[in-house]
Amino acid sequence: MMSQLRTYGIRSERVLAAMEKVRRHEFIPAKYRDLSNPYGDYPTPIGHGQTISQPYIVAYMTERIDPKPGEKILEIGTGSGYQAAILAELGADVYTIEIIPELADHARHVLAAEGYGKVHVLTGDGYKGWPEHAPVDAVIVTCAPGEVPQALVDQLKDGGRMILPLGTGPQRLVILRKKAGRVEQEEDLPVRFVPMAHGS
Repeated sequence: MMSQLRTYGIRSERVLAAMEKVRRHEFIPAKYRDLSNPYGDYPTPIGHGQTISQPYIVAYMTERIDPKPGEKILEIGTGSGYQAAILAELGADVYTIEIIPELADHARHVLAAEGYGKVHVLTGDGYKGWPEHAPVDAVIVTCAPGEVPQALVDQLKDGGRMILPLGTGPQRLVILRKKAGRVEQEEDLPVRFVPMAHGS
C-alpha cells in the first residue's frame, strides 16, 4: 500500500507516516474483512451500503486538506472511522458525524480500541454540521452531496478550507477556501463516492 501511495504521487511524509501507522484492517467490520485485501487500493464494503474509501483517496484528500496539529477538523461521513483515525494521527482535534447509528457505534468502538478515543463521534445528519463546535479550521466530506451544504460553509472559520466530492451523477473533488467571508472554489479529481444521506 505504501509503495503504491508514493507511486501515485503522495508526497507528504506526515500523511505517509499516518497511513503507515493506522491499521486499516481493524476499521473494517470483521464480517467484511475476508471479502478483499484491506490494504488493496480500492474501496471496501463496511455494510449498510457504505464503503471505506481506497487508501489513495484517503491519503490524497488528507494531503490536500493538510491538517496541522491542534487544528479542529470536522468530518462528514465517519463510516468505519478510518479517515478520522488518520486525521487524529496527524494531531488534529477531530469531530466526525455519521448518519447510520450502527456505523457510528462501530467507529466509536474501533477508534477507542486503536488509541484514538479523543475523536468525537456524533450520530446525526452531516448536512447540519456540528454547530456547537464551530468554527472549525477544516471540513472533510467523505460522501457526495449534490451541492455544497451551506451549514458546513457557515461553520468554517475565515481562512479555513473544505474538501468534498460533489455531484449526483459524475462527481468531482472540490476544494473550498474561505477568505474574508468569501468562498473560493477549486475543482480537482474526478471521483466516485457514496451519496450523502439526509436525516429525517
